[in-house]
Amino acid sequence: MLYFGSFNPVHRGHIALAEYVVERGLCDEAVLIVSPQSPYKTQEALAPEMDRFEMAEIACAASRYPERIKPSAVEFLLPKPSYTIDTLRYLEEVAGDRMRFSILMGGDQVARLDGWKEYERLLEYPIYVYPRRGESTAGYEGRITVLDDAPLQEFASTDIREGIARGEDMGEMLYPGVIDYIRKKGLWSPATRIAALTRQIDAEPQNTELLIERGKLHYRLGEWGPALNDFNAVLRLDAAHVEAAQYARMVQEILEFRYKDIYNP
Repeated sequence: MLYFGSFNPVHRGHIALAEYVVERGLCDEAVLIVSPQSPYKTQEALAPEMDRFEMAEIACAASRYPERIKPSAVEFLLPKPSYTIDTLRYLEEVAGDRMRFSILMGGDQVARLDGWKEYERLLEYPIYVYPRRGESTAGYEGRITVLDDAPLQEFASTDIREGIARGEDMGEMLYPGVIDYIRKKGLWSPATRIAALTRQIDAEPQNTELLIERGKLHYRLGEWGPALNDFNAVLRLDAAHVEAAQYARMVQEILEFRYKDIYNP
């Protein structure tokens, strides 16, 4: 069973689904196909493909069925962006004589499946759909199998990246080996996020949401000057911005306390 995704990063929810399809006898092997580039996603927050593959390798090895749950870098060999039908066509050519393939996808993909390349051809394969909270799996009845009792993913990779950038503990969502890898490589760290925000702000200097986010990251890192600059920039654009005013006041109080001699000669 082919489980396509950016796995950016791979988390416990991904592995729980792979374990589920193995335990239910829906496949002999569950393979996480790590996509180098999704047609639906930007590259901004995407970790390097080999980093994502190595994290997937670590997570699969930590699963209950390491011999039956594995990652694959097959799409790294194919033209980009990656389309599921092209990958399946390649796999059929190289291994179709000894393997049969099925697809595992999230319920959020069903509504836009008709926008996938050659989606009618995709529907010739067994497609298993796991529910996503708040997402409808209606459509294609009789042509897809909805796994109603599959474990729900209560969080997404986006939540994890944002948590890492805020310096939060992601231990409940990630395997220890994956956390160690992220720390070692500095993936999605506050500094990395600040650099990405700076590029976005250079392109959109009046975007107050970006300025607030960068200011708050500087604040958490104790970088008071850059933080105050960002909050003041927001206030110049929107003098009534409550959050920016609160943070600017807190930074000023910190500076006044730490540098009494400067502010109170």
